[in-house]
Amino acid sequence: MKMNRILISNAVNLSLRSFAPQRSCVCYAAGGDSAGGRRISKTASNVYGQDSGRGSSRNDQTLNSGNDRSSSSQTSIEVPPPPTRSWRKGQNDVTATKIQRSNTGTLPKDLAYTVPEAQYQKIHSSRQVNTTSASSSTRIEMGNSSVVTADPTWVPRNPGVKDGPWNETDLRIVESAVQDAETAIRISKIDKEGFVMLGRSAEELSELVMKFGQPRFRGKQLLDGLLGGAHSINDIPVIPKQLKKSLKAAGVRTGRSIIHHSVEAPDGTRKFLLQQKDGRVVECVGIPVTASEELGRQERLTVCVSSQVGCPMRCTFCATGKGGFARNLSPHEILDQVMTVQEAFQQRVSNVVFMGMGEPLLNIQSVKDACKLINEQLGISAYNITISTVGIPQAIYRLGQAKLRATLAVSIHAPNQALREKIIPSAKAYPLEALMQDCVRYYDLTGRRVTFEVTLLAGVNDQDEHAKELAALLKRHRLMSHVNVIAWNPVDESEFKRPSGNRVMSFKRILDEAGIPTSIRMSRGLEAAAACGQLRNQHQKDPLKLFAVPT
Repeated sequence: MKMNRILISNAVNLSLRSFAPQRSCVCYAAGGDSAGGRRISKTASNVYGQDSGRGSSRNDQTLNSGNDRSSSSQTSIEVPPPPTRSWRKGQNDVTATKIQRSNTGTLPKDLAYTVPEAQYQKIHSSRQVNTTSASSSTRIEMGNSSVVTADPTWVPRNPGVKDGPWNETDLRIVESAVQDAETAIRISKIDKEGFVMLGRSAEELSELVMKFGQPRFRGKQLLDGLLGGAHSINDIPVIPKQLKKSLKAAGVRTGRSIIHHSVEAPDGTRKFLLQQKDGRVVECVGIPVTASEELGRQERLTVCVSSQVGCPMRCTFCATGKGGFARNLSPHEILDQVMTVQEAFQQRVSNVVFMGMGEPLLNIQSVKDACKLINEQLGISAYNITISTVGIPQAIYRLGQAKLRATLAVSIHAPNQALREKIIPSAKAYPLEALMQDCVRYYDLTGRRVTFEVTLLAGVNDQDEHAKELAALLKRHRLMSHVNVIAWNPVDESEFKRPSGNRVMSFKRILDEAGIPTSIRMSRGLEAAAACGQLRNQHQKDPLKLFAVPT
């Protein structure tokens, strides 16, 4: 599969664009609009419209809305003009640096990182996007070669990040994350061995059984059996034996996982290691909450689900990222996690949070599809689904366009760019100011307030000045938000320390006094290594090891 060029800015910072879970990894030019800038792409032209090519231009900036796999449903997004002081008139004379990988590895040899100079373009105080179309493309000269980029119209950039070009280590970190994402996109469809029934609609299952000469209502029976807990075709009693035999002979399978191991903490939290068809193991957590009239809460069961096998983001405090990254999960594998917890607790799941293994927005299409399945087939309200992310360029906007009504939880972890880069390496590819602007746009699209999560690390980001700076950041963007403060959960082989209870309370108090709605998330499942940041498979020396697949 061909890889697309990835353009990374120099004098200010890096801003990777979209990770698109279609036929190729479509990355938007650093000079493009986050709502649909020009593509630097050699493939998937049938998904995003005409191919950009060299020297071509177009006036209408478009982005898929809703179902990303449909090329016909696109919404036109027009963007404000570039700041005149940032670019010279006519042909842009911009110093650029090209860093090429060796021909080892999976990325093509000519993968180019270009470094244009640009300034942060603020969205108007009204939060309305101007209606000025992008104009002609910009050609950046690089010695004897050149790269065609998009017209540098609206690119959010943090004015505080202007320390010159990245070093080799910085570039490699981002390059590796992009490699991982591209690999996940290419191998995420693991259903080549046969038709998977879980995650299909009654209509799709009806079409399946009709191919075997069965009446349409058999499809509804298959769906009812799956949602009723059937783990194999033989577990669906109302299906004729001959149909069961035919389905199995054709390679049709339910798509349910195997519980490889489970562990329970004293507080009732249970962690499950689920073995997938390809031998990979993913983790999910069931978190029960008992009813309490004194605390004014109802009984509920929350499931923390994974969206990837491992995680490529490599957040410094997180256990999952230390174990490496294998692939994205498919929608039915995410749905299976919810069903597994529901069956184990013999209780209806009320809430689903995408806070397990992986970065959900690097697997955005599967996550969106899974949310719809969880809502439509399991009857869990979309308002009770939370999607957590450290931030992926372009993806927050795409999530907002889908209008899932889910809650967006942004793992911000630091109130300024410099500190955030130390905690989250991928933040170098997504400046904090750009992230905040995308959160504003998400709120404008959905009307849903954004939750900001702050994992406090003792002596790193838990001081009073950090709380004051965070309050100022949120107030400056006038964003309806809520802050969730989390005391870091200890991870083996980590240099960080858990902050004291008094420090956590002081952090919350400062935010409260600033008028920022704040809550403290209580840690659950520490004894089972199931709390946030603890989702590492302690039963594998190699977290990405393949278990033997049962025949």
